[in-house]
Amino acid sequence: MHIALSWWLAPAIIGLVLLLIVAVLRSRGVRHAYEAHFRETRRERLFLSSIGFFVAVAVVRGLTWAIHNGVGPFHDVSMGGRHIHHLVWGILLLLSCGYLWMLEVGTGDADSIVWPGRIMCLLYGVGSALTLDEFALWLNLRDVYWEREGRASFEALGMFGAALAIGILSAGLIKRLTKEKTGTP
Repeated sequence: MHIALSWWLAPAIIGLVLLLIVAVLRSRGVRHAYEAHFRETRRERLFLSSIGFFVAVAVVRGLTWAIHNGVGPFHDVSMGGRHIHHLVWGILLLLSCGYLWMLEVGTGDADSIVWPGRIMCLLYGVGSALTLDEFALWLNLRDVYWEREGRASFEALGMFGAALAIGILSAGLIKRLTKEKTGTP
């Protein structure tokens, strides 16, 4: 039972939190403001990616802390005695998102449906978080998650989170500056 719990706990918690957030965004009081604010799809994609990113960071950091400190029934996921780092799942998600975007799934074209693109953005954020949370592992080629060198993961998470936030907050400014420089209305 605890093998199944360890295997599915993080994805289940991340999925539930994201479903709750989506339900709030689709509620009557919020939906109108959401649609008015995100008329531009690039800005919405950044927003959804950042939600997926920050939710996954919070859940994964919380679960890894619980595993490290022996809190609850949680433990590392392993297959055949080999520890499977969450970096693996992050890479698989990023590869899947990239592949589906190459197939133009949810790209916002006139022929595409909107919701697959929104899901892809959430999954891209989750995959980015899972991958960057173990940035120190790829940098040092050994598990330094709880060691001093593990700080590199925090720095990578912070830099990517900041890039997402800057993209969301400055989208209008960048668009306005581009119009002024090119002289387009």
